[in-house]
Amino acid sequence: MTFLEKIRSAQTKTNSKLCIGLDTSLSNVPEFLLKEENPVLAFNKEIIDATKDLACAYKPNVAYYEAYGIKGMQALEGTLAYIPKSTFTIADIKRGDIGATSDQYAIAYQELFPFDAITISPYMGSDSVGSFLQREDRGVFFLGLTSNQGAKDFQYLELTNGKKLYEEVTDKVRQWNNEKYNCGLVVGATKPSELSALRERAPELPFLIPGIGAQGGSLSDVLKANGEGIAIINVSRAICGASKGKDFAEAARSAAMKLVDEMR
Repeated sequence: MTFLEKIRSAQTKTNSKLCIGLDTSLSNVPEFLLKEENPVLAFNKEIIDATKDLACAYKPNVAYYEAYGIKGMQALEGTLAYIPKSTFTIADIKRGDIGATSDQYAIAYQELFPFDAITISPYMGSDSVGSFLQREDRGVFFLGLTSNQGAKDFQYLELTNGKKLYEEVTDKVRQWNNEKYNCGLVVGATKPSELSALRERAPELPFLIPGIGAQGGSLSDVLKANGEGIAIINVSRAICGASKGKDFAEAARSAAMKLVDEMR
């Protein structure tokens, strides 16, 4: 299946736009799991078991796994293998470099760790993204307008052509998408008015939308702003951190169900 077909298939099967962010560190793993051989992997498996019929996608933030060295990367590999094949997978890596370095990142997160999609910074331009756009079955979500406060430092700068930087990025991603239709855009949930304008600007692009819950984004605002566009709505802490007790998986399921019900 192509990048877009995978998204549509996963969302049709679950009747959901929910992506669960697996930003797992030992500090948020319940104490009773710390005795496991790989506590991070054990935690992720419980979350997946509890939510796999509700989530169209899972998105591990790779920084949380790299921080634990070999053990962390084993947890990432095991997590990816455990996710049902019908579920969309996103490696949140936010890489962005040129030439042979990009080639190596593409090998790592499109082949060695065969995620359906990755996140990339487009800051270094077209020669930094080509390595990731060679396969129709692998996609890239480019950082467009992010949900953090620091987004104002650069992303809203007005260019000489009258566009803001995030608008120029959006237009460039649309150009890159024209060959294999494997591009998407990261747009923060904390900026619903800009999200609405970007959806009109790029109706064909799938949006990865983080920032619901802990970062202050409103699900109802996002759903209204996105309209009929393809969207994957990421939630991390509000689901995976719903409880630190032995009921953490059940609590995660309840939190996910509440969000999915609102989406439906």
